[in-house]
Amino acid sequence: MKISIDKIPNYPLFITLILMALCLQSNAYSQRIKDLADIAGVRSNQLLGYGLVVGLPGTGEKSRYTEQTFKTMLRNFGINIADNIRPKVKNVAVVSVIAELPAFIKAGQTIDITVSSIGSAKSLRGGTLMQTILKGMDGKAYAVAQGSVVVSGLGADGLDGSKVLMNTPTVGRIANGAMVEREVLSPFMLGDYITFNLRNSDFSNAKRLSDTINDFIAGSAKALDATSVRVTAPRDSADRVSFLAMLENLEFVPDRPSAKVVVNSRTGTIVIGSDVRLLPAAITHGGITVTINESPEVNQPNAFSDGNTVVTQQSIIDVNKSDSRMFVFNPGVTLDTLVKAINDVGAGPGDVMAILEALEQAGALRGQLIII
Repeated sequence: MKISIDKIPNYPLFITLILMALCLQSNAYSQRIKDLADIAGVRSNQLLGYGLVVGLPGTGEKSRYTEQTFKTMLRNFGINIADNIRPKVKNVAVVSVIAELPAFIKAGQTIDITVSSIGSAKSLRGGTLMQTILKGMDGKAYAVAQGSVVVSGLGADGLDGSKVLMNTPTVGRIANGAMVEREVLSPFMLGDYITFNLRNSDFSNAKRLSDTINDFIAGSAKALDATSVRVTAPRDSADRVSFLAMLENLEFVPDRPSAKVVVNSRTGTIVIGSDVRLLPAAITHGGITVTINESPEVNQPNAFSDGNTVVTQQSIIDVNKSDSRMFVFNPGVTLDTLVKAINDVGAGPGDVMAILEALEQAGALRGQLIII
């Protein structure tokens, strides 16, 4: 198929996009911009609603606010109940309804919702959500939800007070349970620029991202800080969409992350970054003494070779233990030696966390220790 130049509305931009597509190269260590950064202003919005789930098989709740909500719903349909009358509503539960409103979604489209019991209902299984208005932070209604609640949890009570629970029977979902009634305006088409925000702030990656874009369109990108890179973009909506579709598929090699050790104190999970380094230290823990020393060794090439003289570090480890329990914390210079030492002796997570904290305080751990 031939394309006539005079039929292309923006020929310079068209040529630029074609050249960018031809120049894209795949790299085993590179990543696309769309996998590392988000576009400023293109985001989802949280919605929240308050409603009733009816039709429960006796697993609902009897509370003042449940009765009040039930009476309010009936009044909306023209049915008035005296204040001194308390309806039996064991098949009704008061719930919160939450949803995410994606960017660029249009009125008439549907979104998934999550329904959660607020009161003392035992289960939402078999219930139906009554029509519920979902509002945003500005107090405006953006969607209307209703439908049958799907619950994966299961609960059973015995006469002796015993109870069995599987998953959570008081939380359910409704696929496509809410219909969007109002669109959220996006700033995507406003101004002469679009801004990429890195998901993990890093000055090196911000520079690499801007350099990657400038390699294809000179002078179009500028790194504003460790997170944001501003790019000059076309004003026409069709051109801007095509322009962004090409930019987000450009690839660059991210810089290595900073050295970190992340410890989850609740689960005992320890994640050690590849750039974490250890310095010589003497450790005593649980009756175990570990002494770590580093001695330099000079290696010289043969007389007739072109090699260079290099200095290597030799680790000398002395372990003294007062009981049968043994823990060796090998310093090494790479992640492999550290992980191997931990796995070989079968050290518990508690021991490793205690030693990591002590090493960090002593300044022997070259990396940031993060405890969550």
